[in-house]
Amino acid sequence: FGSSNRPRPTAPPSKSQSPLAARRRTRERGAAMADAEQPKKRTFRKYSYRGIDLDKLLDMSNQDLMELFRARQRRKFSRGIKRKPIALLKKLRKAKRETAYGEKPEAVKTHLRNMVIVPEMIGSVVGVYNGKQYINVEIKPEMIGHYLAEFSITYKPIKHGRAGMAGKGAFLPF
Repeated sequence: FGSSNRPRPTAPPSKSQSPLAARRRTRERGAAMADAEQPKKRTFRKYSYRGIDLDKLLDMSNQDLMELFRARQRRKFSRGIKRKPIALLKKLRKAKRETAYGEKPEAVKTHLRNMVIVPEMIGSVVGVYNGKQYINVEIKPEMIGHYLAEFSITYKPIKHGRAGMAGKGAFLPF
């Protein structure tokens, strides 16, 4: 327990193991571990929304999908899907169709900030209007069930405590 500066007793090095042999053995162990780690490829986590895989989500009907969403999104779907969100989905499908494999589709601009992100939109790029400009949002699986507006901030965050003003007001006396 004590915090004395005495060195702790250590066992004397055995005659059978020289320091050079011990160093060589650890180097060999490290090389063997590096060989074992090298062929291992990176595995990606399979995405699931509320316990359902992405492949199954894409095959679901709107009614089944609606039951997975939270209450506010469920209510929006139960009141009917209007014409503008359907038109946006059609434009997103068209943009996806027209892109080459491995490339991002062209951004589809929209003012529909209250649109709920559905699995069909994954991989698309949507230009969401924030009141001044369109902010490109790439739809990822983690965004399912959220609104487009959540990914397009409408204000510029202020930065407190910037150097320069140091207590001086905007008006200076003559």
